[in-house]
Amino acid sequence: MKVWTVANQKGGVGKTTTTVSLAGLLAGRGDRVLVVDLDPHGSLTVYFGLDPDTVEPSVYTLFQRAASGTRTPLASCLRRTRSERIALLPASSALVSLDRQLGAQTGMGLVLGQALMQWRAAFDHVLIDCPPTLGILMVNALAACDRLIVPVQTEFLALKGLERLLHTLAMIRRSRPVRADMLIVPTMYDRRTRASQQCLQTLHEQHGDALWPRAIPADNKVREAAQQGRPVTELFPYARASLAYAHLLHYLETGVDSDRHPYGEALPTDLSAAAPLLPDVEPLALDQARPATRPPERLAVNEDSDPRPWPTLGSIPITAAPHPLEITA
Repeated sequence: MKVWTVANQKGGVGKTTTTVSLAGLLAGRGDRVLVVDLDPHGSLTVYFGLDPDTVEPSVYTLFQRAASGTRTPLASCLRRTRSERIALLPASSALVSLDRQLGAQTGMGLVLGQALMQWRAAFDHVLIDCPPTLGILMVNALAACDRLIVPVQTEFLALKGLERLLHTLAMIRRSRPVRADMLIVPTMYDRRTRASQQCLQTLHEQHGDALWPRAIPADNKVREAAQQGRPVTELFPYARASLAYAHLLHYLETGVDSDRHPYGEALPTDLSAAAPLLPDVEPLALDQARPATRPPERLAVNEDSDPRPWPTLGSIPITAAPHPLEITA
């Protein structure tokens, strides 16, 4: 099981969109994916149609019971989403008080990692959406993951947020080992604005070694997909943002930035300039060549032949949505 944390100490940079989009791509190829919402604002929870003010149980339940010495089965907190093969561990608005309640209690930095270990064979990937603040929740996310993804909007204030996150990571590493490799992902890139181009150039100059060589472009299809509670990569697979996220997933898994089409097709000659990103080149500008069809059938999952069923505890599979899973021991 691979665990990826998506974090930045500035809000509105694309953390939730990145989490959902990568989850949609992984699920679309047949992987079993768990997304975890650690943000008290509950953006990821809302994305999938649940209310952080009323959802119960939630990730907050894990911390509550861990503090009292009671072990909570992770399955009791999971929800099925509208997207096949994506399960959700929702956030509760009560998380906002977690540091005040449990900040001084020992052992609270490993609660999430220990809970995920119960189901390490049940999911192929776990993606964690972090809050934009340093505290118990971010420490848990960093301690549990083996890859840290840092979305950075290509604008000046987002660069300041990145500096704060790097400072936070340095402080955490002084007190506990963080084994996660970090990848900075430029988001919401708009080649039409000089500010966006200059910001991207600054990222290349200051963080080139840890920077993804492309960028996620600004794309209205992301908003449309959010309104329907489904990943843009699933609903609009040939949108510019979807293609960019597909390239990002390939890079995360291989460390190679490929010029090939993310769905396995060769890029048309006249669009090949959109491959490696330059500050003055529009990333993945494929709108004019977007087919009207969905991705190739080879990406589809044959449920009958898939040898890896949905996780089960006892004999009850995770199939209920969006209601609590009915799990029996």
